Amino acid sequence: MTENRPLLRPSRPFFSSGPCAKRPGWAPDGLGGALLGRSHRSPPGRAKIREALGRTRTLLGIPPDYRILLVPASDTGAIELAMWSLLGPRPVDVFVWESFGAEWMTDAIDQLKLKDTRVFSARYGALPDLNAAEPGHDIVFVWNGTTSGVRVPHGDWIASDRQGLTICDATSAAFAMELPWEKLDATTFSWQKSLGGEAAHGMLVLSPRAMARLDSHAPGWPLPKIFRLKKDGKLIDGLFEDETINTPSMLAVEDYLDALGWAESIGGLKTLFARTDANFACLSQWVQKSGWTKFMAAEERFRSNTSVCLTIVDSRFAAMERSAQASTVANLMRLLEQEQIAFDIGAHRTAPPGLRIWCGPTVDAKDIASLTAWLDWAWERIRPQ
Repeated sequence: MTENRPLLRPSRPFFSSGPCAKRPGWAPDGLGGALLGRSHRSPPGRAKIREALGRTRTLLGIPPDYRILLVPASDTGAIELAMWSLLGPRPVDVFVWESFGAEWMTDAIDQLKLKDTRVFSARYGALPDLNAAEPGHDIVFVWNGTTSGVRVPHGDWIASDRQGLTICDATSAAFAMELPWEKLDATTFSWQKSLGGEAAHGMLVLSPRAMARLDSHAPGWPLPKIFRLKKDGKLIDGLFEDETINTPSMLAVEDYLDALGWAESIGGLKTLFARTDANFACLSQWVQKSGWTKFMAAEERFRSNTSVCLTIVDSRFAAMERSAQASTVANLMRLLEQEQIAFDIGAHRTAPPGLRIWCGPTVDAKDIASLTAWLDWAWERIRPQ
């Protein structure tokens, strides 16, 4: 199996959609300043958390009157905290086009049991009718469909004079796509996506409107401790400054600070966008000529430039049962992993069998270019006969 091997290999074969590749040049030595063996409530611990929140605000251009807090349980914890704390006073519109949006729909209907909930859904690769959103309703949606490769193209569909709140899961969009903060009231993301930080912690960004709802609204259901932002009916102001709901990993905090430092050193948000776009452009050029793959997102303007999802269009593959298709993709992945060319690029388990290749800013375009040649090489060896 050595014949016709491509000459160039990815220097970093990490294309997983989460946890994502560490920043270029990352090494454990960069975490030497971590506050280990100390309390996160100590003055140095609080300073680290304050620094993480402040530099996040600056890098993302979050408005000064928006509040930011660090929460447990990654993006999942952040989006569920937002939903469980903010929903209830108004009807809810949930937009679903991939697996994570479906999870938030489940929260709204089956867990919170919100009776006035409308669901707008679309198959993998498409978007529902976003213009169906009612300005008087709260809205729950993902900005970028991590498991479908379909993203919201802009925020124009969100009413500027809305009465409801928008709750946006932006974990595979933050730091890689433009986010219109004026249209977003509760926005969530995690450290292990676009900046390649360590997992387990999430971020929640709240607009003044969301803060007003949080202050005035008392949910009609019990809130677990890790969701509580109020005590004795009053907001815990320290959570938006230098405190946390529970104990964070100060090693993970240091790693996030390291990732922020890298992003700042290369030119900030515009450079992060440019790196992502360059990676996506490189992969797109290959898809257009590969002959055996295509984008899951049919419409170009809806295509994610981070979690790029591809389907396999080989006629013999298409004629197979889904289980056989999944087995074929597993064989492709196994071959690439054995060669140490690419790790973890299979489609999400809920999506149609295919490929999912992360093109976020911590990936290098030259590695995407090397990967594509190896994808063709591997496919020739495992494709159905």
